[in-house]
Amino acid sequence: MLEMAMENNLNLTQAEQAQAPLSMHPQKFIVWLFIVTTVMMFAGWTSTFIVAQADGAGMAVELPGVFTVSTVLLVLSSISMHLAYRSGKKDNIGQVKAFTAATFILGVIFLVLQFQGFDSLKANEVEFVGGTVIDSFTYVLPFMHGLHITAGLIFLLVVLVKAFRYKVHSRNMASMEMCATFWHFLDGLWLYLFFFLQFN
Repeated sequence: MLEMAMENNLNLTQAEQAQAPLSMHPQKFIVWLFIVTTVMMFAGWTSTFIVAQADGAGMAVELPGVFTVSTVLLVLSSISMHLAYRSGKKDNIGQVKAFTAATFILGVIFLVLQFQGFDSLKANEVEFVGGTVIDSFTYVLPFMHGLHITAGLIFLLVVLVKAFRYKVHSRNMASMEMCATFWHFLDGLWLYLFFFLQFN
C-alpha cells in the first residue's frame, strides 16, 4: 500500500511538472502574441518612415492640434481602465461597469477625433493619395492604430457585457486582465506614434 501511494504521488508530481509550461492561460498567450506581432509591424513602418525621410521623400508634417486632444483622452481612458481592473479585484461590480463604460466612451471619442485630424490634414493639403511618402505615412500610422483601437473597443464591450452578467469579479479576472493589458498597450503604442510623428 505504501509503495502504491508513493508511486501515485510520484506520478502526480510528474504530471504537474509536465503541465507547468502550459500554465499561461491560452487566451492570454494569444493576446501577448498579438501584441508582439503588432509591435514588430509598427516598428517596421516607423523604420520605413525614417528611411524615406532620410532619402528626401517628403517634408515633415505638422500634426493638427486635435491629435493632442485625442492623446490626452486616450491617456485618461487608460486610467479609467486601470480603475476598472482594480474595482474588479475588489468585487466592486458597480465601479467595474462605470469605469469600463467610461473607457469605451473615451475610446470612441478618440477615434472620432482621429478622423477629424485626418480632415485637418487634408485641409492643410497633406494628401494620402498623390502626396509624398511622408504624407501617406502620416495617415497610415494613425489609421492602422485606429483599427487596433476598434478591436480594443470590441474587447471592452465583451468585458462590459460580462460585468453586467456578474462574470467579472475577484475570482474571475482573466478577461478583465487581458482587456486591460491590451488597452494599456494601445495607449502606449499611440504615445509612441504621436511623439514619433511630432518630432520627425
